[in-house]
Amino acid sequence: MLLEKIAIFILFLGPLVFFHELGHFLFARLFGVRVEVFSLGFGPKLFKKKYGDTEYAVSIIPLGGYVKMFGDDPFSKEDIAIEDRPFSFTHQGKFARFWIVMGGPLANFILAFIIFFTLLISGERLPEIKIGALPLESVIYKSGLRTGDTLLKVNDTDVYNPTDLMVDSKDTIEKITVKRLGQIIDVKVDFKGDKFFEEVIKYPPFLRKPIVVDSNAQEYVISIEKDKINLKDSVEELSTLLNITKVYLYPLLPKQDFSNDQLIVDFKKGIELPIQFNDLKSMLSQLDSRGFRTIDLMVRSVNMNSPADKIGIREKDIFLSLEGEKVFSFEDFRTKLQAYDKKEVSVELWSKGKLNKVLISPEVTQVDGKPLRLLGVYSFIEVQKINFVHTKSKGFFGSIKYSGLRTWDSVKKTIDGFVKLITNQISLKTIGGPLAIGKVAHDSFNTSLSYFFQLMALISVNLGVINLFPIPVLDGGHIMFIILELINRGPLSRRKMEIAQQVGLSILLMLMVGAIFNDVSRFF
Repeated sequence: MLLEKIAIFILFLGPLVFFHELGHFLFARLFGVRVEVFSLGFGPKLFKKKYGDTEYAVSIIPLGGYVKMFGDDPFSKEDIAIEDRPFSFTHQGKFARFWIVMGGPLANFILAFIIFFTLLISGERLPEIKIGALPLESVIYKSGLRTGDTLLKVNDTDVYNPTDLMVDSKDTIEKITVKRLGQIIDVKVDFKGDKFFEEVIKYPPFLRKPIVVDSNAQEYVISIEKDKINLKDSVEELSTLLNITKVYLYPLLPKQDFSNDQLIVDFKKGIELPIQFNDLKSMLSQLDSRGFRTIDLMVRSVNMNSPADKIGIREKDIFLSLEGEKVFSFEDFRTKLQAYDKKEVSVELWSKGKLNKVLISPEVTQVDGKPLRLLGVYSFIEVQKINFVHTKSKGFFGSIKYSGLRTWDSVKKTIDGFVKLITNQISLKTIGGPLAIGKVAHDSFNTSLSYFFQLMALISVNLGVINLFPIPVLDGGHIMFIILELINRGPLSRRKMEIAQQVGLSILLMLMVGAIFNDVSRFF
């Protein structure tokens, strides 16, 4: 598994680094500058081969790359022999140096355009973007959206991935197009800027399969139709249906693969339950009063020597309440557990048909400086699979048009994100480092190749924009020096350049340390 993650990380980051450095390389050669080293990665070289004047290498640290050009040290400008100066970077004119430096970010933007074009002309396979369980008091519920809605369009603009839900901070979202229970519906809303995106991500599509258990751990499928089951109707979506007066519970035959959406039930032993509800909590409360709980409250396994193991909690035990307060999902149970700052908590559960009450002492660990209470149990949770949609080809000219629009939109969103970071509208904790990039690359690869390449294009744009920041040691810093030379009508003093580079390096190191710290806090 670790080797797979590393391989996907390299597959994801490698093309971004290669194209960035290739941009510098090609423009350098265009203007006659000699390139001494073209390296993917930093540190000791794993592989190297020299062709002409250039040594091509793959180095051990796959977190970037570099192109070393002849005479790229402005402090050693006068040490270069006169006959070699036409091949030196620092002896080129301002126009040539600008494009050599600009070549890297430009290549990243071109790569993003190429990826978008390829996806659009071939058609994409993308996961649907669904809204999770919405409480009645939530902003987006009050705006007319519902649990299980699949987002299709924002202001008549197609939604391809979660970032498409973000709009410019000055814009307003007036209409959301969704698919709800097989129907396409336009919902009139009023969201300013990216507030809609911020609300949606609060409710991930954690939608449970319509499976409940009784006190003996017998599993049943919930259905609203007699002698028929539909495993695509999640518990959360069923709770949004109106005018339901009864449901049917059909027992599952034993030893079935829950990853299969073709579960076999015994229709002859079905149970008809009169029931009325208007939201998720009232639905689950009524099922509870009739002796049924959602399957995620059942224990799948218990860690050896954990607090749960020590007091006798076993596989297929079913949680009912915590400190006398009923729980209706494993996530609810876990959240409530964190709220009790007590050495022991009271837990009520079903165990082999019997009602048990136990006292348990959670194990406490520190995460981000906050206590995390654990019992050492894993839930028997069964969530809905992601549904995928296949988009039609946009055609050659349509793909060119929309690739340009997507690339430009990605640039604007990246800049807008960094402006909010600088103005403290979003937290520095949102910055991710190599581990965060590796995780999203791995997750997107296992979700959909279209999603994987979309993310690659977005990160390529991010890389291009970041490198244009006017920070010395970045490409934008070199461009800033060229602009200052134009203003100064001559090269900057050695002392000024040294100070600028030290400041730039310090800023870059602080950002890197912050990103790595956030990674460590998230994953360890």
